[in-house]
Amino acid sequence: MLACVLACLLPAAGASAQSAGHCPTLPADSGLHWDQLDGPDFTFCKAIRTADGTQAFAVMLGKDSPFKPSRADRAEESVIDGHAQRWYRSEVASNPDAIIRETLVELGRDRVAHITLQASSQAQKDEAMRQVEALRFQPALLTSN
Repeated sequence: MLACVLACLLPAAGASAQSAGHCPTLPADSGLHWDQLDGPDFTFCKAIRTADGTQAFAVMLGKDSPFKPSRADRAEESVIDGHAQRWYRSEVASNPDAIIRETLVELGRDRVAHITLQASSQAQKDEAMRQVEALRFQPALLTSN
Protein backbone atom coordinates (compact mmCIF):
# COMPACT_ATOMS: atom_id res chain seq x y z
CA MET A 1 0.00 0.00 0.00
CA LEU A 2 2.76 2.46 0.92
CA ALA A 3 4.46 1.80 -2.41
CA CYS A 4 1.33 2.94 -4.21
CA VAL A 5 1.05 6.09 -2.09
CA LEU A 6 4.60 7.02 -2.99
CA ALA A 7 4.67 5.85 -6.58
CA CYS A 8 1.08 6.34 -7.71
CA LEU A 9 -0.74 9.01 -5.77
CA LEU A 10 1.72 11.89 -5.45
CA PRO A 11 1.48 14.08 -8.55
CA ALA A 12 4.43 14.77 -10.81
CA ALA A 13 5.67 18.33 -10.57
CA GLY A 14 8.79 20.42 -10.83
CA ALA A 15 11.86 20.04 -12.99
CA SER A 16 12.74 17.07 -15.18
CA ALA A 17 16.43 16.39 -15.61
CA GLN A 18 19.23 13.92 -15.01
CA SER A 19 19.64 15.51 -11.58
CA ALA A 20 16.63 17.56 -10.55
CA GLY A 21 17.18 19.66 -7.45
CA HIS A 22 17.73 17.33 -4.51
CA CYS A 23 17.13 14.13 -6.49
CA PRO A 24 20.06 11.72 -6.82
CA THR A 25 22.07 11.79 -10.04
CA LEU A 26 20.90 9.39 -12.73
CA PRO A 27 23.45 7.71 -15.01
CA ALA A 28 23.73 9.65 -18.29
CA ASP A 29 22.79 6.60 -20.38
CA SER A 30 19.84 5.47 -18.24
CA GLY A 31 17.10 6.76 -20.53
CA LEU A 32 15.46 8.27 -17.44
CA HIS A 33 14.66 11.76 -16.21
CA TRP A 34 13.30 13.02 -12.89
CA ASP A 35 9.90 14.47 -12.08
CA GLN A 36 10.36 16.17 -8.71
CA LEU A 37 7.93 17.32 -6.03
CA ASP A 38 9.25 19.24 -3.02
CA GLY A 39 7.29 19.17 0.21
CA PRO A 40 7.90 20.96 3.49
CA ASP A 41 10.27 18.25 4.79
CA PHE A 42 10.75 15.85 1.89
CA THR A 43 11.63 15.63 -1.80
CA PHE A 44 9.79 13.08 -3.94
CA CYS A 45 11.60 12.03 -7.14
CA LYS A 46 9.96 9.89 -9.83
CA ALA A 47 12.35 8.33 -12.38
CA ILE A 48 10.48 8.48 -15.68
CA ARG A 49 11.42 6.46 -18.78
CA THR A 50 11.99 9.03 -21.51
CA ALA A 51 10.99 6.57 -24.25
CA ASP A 52 7.43 5.92 -23.06
CA GLY A 53 6.77 8.20 -20.07
CA THR A 54 6.28 5.35 -17.60
CA GLN A 55 7.72 5.33 -14.09
CA ALA A 56 10.76 3.12 -13.43
CA PHE A 57 11.07 3.81 -9.69
CA ALA A 58 10.63 6.53 -7.07
CA VAL A 59 12.84 8.00 -4.35
CA MET A 60 11.51 9.91 -1.36
CA LEU A 61 14.18 11.85 0.53
CA GLY A 62 13.55 13.12 4.03
CA LYS A 63 14.36 12.93 7.70
CA ASP A 64 12.21 9.85 8.21
CA SER A 65 10.14 7.35 6.27
CA PRO A 66 6.85 5.68 7.11
CA PHE A 67 8.26 2.48 5.54
CA LYS A 68 9.22 -0.02 8.24
CA PRO A 69 10.94 -3.08 6.74
CA SER A 70 9.79 -6.49 7.93
CA ARG A 71 12.18 -9.45 8.09
CA ALA A 72 9.41 -11.65 6.63
CA ASP A 73 9.41 -9.54 3.44
CA ARG A 74 13.16 -9.72 2.77
CA ALA A 75 14.12 -10.17 -0.87
CA GLU A 76 17.25 -9.28 -2.86
CA GLU A 77 20.43 -7.62 -1.62
CA SER A 78 22.23 -4.88 -3.56
CA VAL A 79 24.59 -1.93 -3.24
CA ILE A 80 23.26 1.58 -3.84
CA ASP A 81 25.83 4.39 -4.03
CA GLY A 82 28.21 2.39 -1.85
CA HIS A 83 25.54 1.43 0.71
CA ALA A 84 24.81 -2.29 1.20
CA GLN A 85 21.02 -2.65 1.02
CA ARG A 86 18.29 -5.21 1.36
CA TRP A 87 15.17 -4.96 -0.78
CA TYR A 88 11.78 -5.92 0.65
CA ARG A 89 8.72 -7.31 -1.12
CA SER A 90 5.55 -5.28 -1.01
CA GLU A 91 2.18 -5.34 -2.72
CA VAL A 92 -0.50 -3.08 -4.13
CA ALA A 93 -4.07 -4.29 -3.68
CA SER A 94 -5.19 -2.82 -7.01
CA ASN A 95 -2.44 -4.70 -8.90
CA PRO A 96 -1.75 -8.06 -7.22
CA ASP A 97 0.46 -9.29 -10.11
CA ALA A 98 2.90 -6.37 -9.86
CA ILE A 99 6.41 -7.02 -8.56
CA ILE A 100 7.00 -4.40 -5.84
CA ARG A 101 10.27 -3.73 -4.04
CA GLU A 102 11.16 -1.15 -1.38
CA THR A 103 14.34 -0.24 0.47
CA LEU A 104 15.69 2.43 2.79
CA VAL A 105 19.11 4.02 2.29
CA GLU A 106 20.59 5.81 5.30
CA LEU A 107 22.19 8.94 3.81
CA GLY A 108 23.67 10.35 6.97
CA ARG A 109 22.52 11.83 10.18
CA ASP A 110 18.74 12.28 10.06
CA ARG A 111 18.41 11.65 6.29
CA VAL A 112 16.98 8.62 4.49
CA ALA A 113 16.01 7.72 0.96
CA HIS A 114 12.96 5.47 0.65
CA ILE A 115 13.15 3.82 -2.78
CA THR A 116 10.23 1.97 -4.37
CA LEU A 117 9.87 0.21 -7.67
CA GLN A 118 6.95 -1.49 -9.34
CA ALA A 119 7.47 -3.82 -12.31
CA SER A 120 5.26 -5.96 -14.50
CA SER A 121 7.97 -8.58 -15.18
CA GLN A 122 11.12 -9.99 -13.64
CA ALA A 123 13.19 -8.42 -16.45
CA GLN A 124 11.66 -4.98 -15.81
CA LYS A 125 12.34 -5.34 -12.06
CA ASP A 126 15.95 -6.37 -12.69
CA GLU A 127 16.49 -3.37 -15.01
CA ALA A 128 14.99 -0.93 -12.50
CA MET A 129 17.15 -2.37 -9.72
CA ARG A 130 20.30 -1.94 -11.86
CA GLN A 131 19.30 1.68 -12.49
CA VAL A 132 18.75 2.28 -8.76
CA GLU A 133 22.15 0.74 -7.99
CA ALA A 134 23.72 3.31 -10.35
CA LEU A 135 22.16 6.31 -8.53
CA ARG A 136 24.55 8.77 -6.92
CA PHE A 137 23.31 10.86 -4.04
CA GLN A 138 24.58 14.43 -3.84
CA PRO A 139 27.16 14.98 -1.07
CA ALA A 140 24.94 17.69 0.46
CA LEU A 141 22.32 14.98 1.09
CA LEU A 142 24.73 12.79 3.01
CA THR A 143 24.76 15.01 6.07
CA SER A 144 22.08 16.96 7.88
CA ASN A 145 22.63 20.71 8.40
